[in-house]
Amino acid sequence: MKIGIAGAGLLGRLAAGQLARAGHEVHVFDPAAHAEARGAAGWTAAGMLSPVAELECADENVFRLGLRTMELWPALLAQLPLPVECRFDGSLLLAHRGDEGAAARTVDLLSSKLSSVGWAAERHPSDARSALSTADAGVRWREAQPTKITAEQLRDLEPSIRGPAHAWLLPHEGRIHTVQAMQALAAVPGVHWHWGHTVDAIDAGVLRLGGGEQRFDHVFDVRGTGARPQLPVRGVRGEIFWLQAPGLQLTRPLRLLHPRHRVYLVPRAPDLVVVGASEIESEDRSPVSLRSTVELLAAAHSVLPELAEARVVHSESNLRPALPDNLPLLEVQAGLTRINGLFRHGWLIAPALVEQALQEMIR
Repeated sequence: MKIGIAGAGLLGRLAAGQLARAGHEVHVFDPAAHAEARGAAGWTAAGMLSPVAELECADENVFRLGLRTMELWPALLAQLPLPVECRFDGSLLLAHRGDEGAAARTVDLLSSKLSSVGWAAERHPSDARSALSTADAGVRWREAQPTKITAEQLRDLEPSIRGPAHAWLLPHEGRIHTVQAMQALAAVPGVHWHWGHTVDAIDAGVLRLGGGEQRFDHVFDVRGTGARPQLPVRGVRGEIFWLQAPGLQLTRPLRLLHPRHRVYLVPRAPDLVVVGASEIESEDRSPVSLRSTVELLAAAHSVLPELAEARVVHSESNLRPALPDNLPLLEVQAGLTRINGLFRHGWLIAPALVEQALQEMIR
């Protein structure tokens, strides 16, 4: 088939690679000037692969998509022409003394949602669409429960952590280097990239650009906020920092549970820590604010005192595409697939959504 894809963010690059490897003629159109232009939200994300932790603000569908994505990433990365850092060592939830109440409510919410998902999987094991509907469904959801660990156990896992009085281990979570992955996905052979081309509107089999129409056997709309006005998508501002901290020992992503905001810290080889992320209902793309700088970096230092001498080597803001319910959308019809609204879950659910879209496209 001749396939047209509107949008070269994470979804567009994943779909393009999969379709090209299947032998289709794939054309991708994006307003960015080149493959390294950092307009897409996928560039800015820290790359936490956290299906359990994200249950705090996500539903069962996002959780199941996340579990499937955790299975897909190793095979997808093995097919790419460039190396991508990706590890599954688990993650840690942390809380300072005095924040026990807010932390306990979050952990109880995660446990309750996990129990609900696991109970449903055990009651309905014939549901082929459920990532937990396997013979060991009960074991899997119970093993995913947040596990309270002692201060000694925390020091054994992550010696550099100092300060938090409470910690929980999420044993099956991971992280991916988003910049490396975006670069590798754009290097897949066989894809025709059309940079500097904005798709204004999409219909079944048709991409409408400033220079006229282009027709295809099937088209994908994965434009994020660029899909307006055809979809009611909005941008939600997020901000991150890259800290260079030579000698810091950190293996797992960390989330600091705080009554006002969530702060995460994600290690990247060889000596970087990504700190984020604000979540602001604004489509402002200006540089990182003073408030975010003070709050996020102070919180990071409270968890890892060694960051006091770290260097802020990069800061960035971007817009996460979100629909009114903050849940992902997948629509497949003859000649047209729309995927949008991944919000803060892009790297966690994109591979599973693309897999589902391609399966439905060929039915």
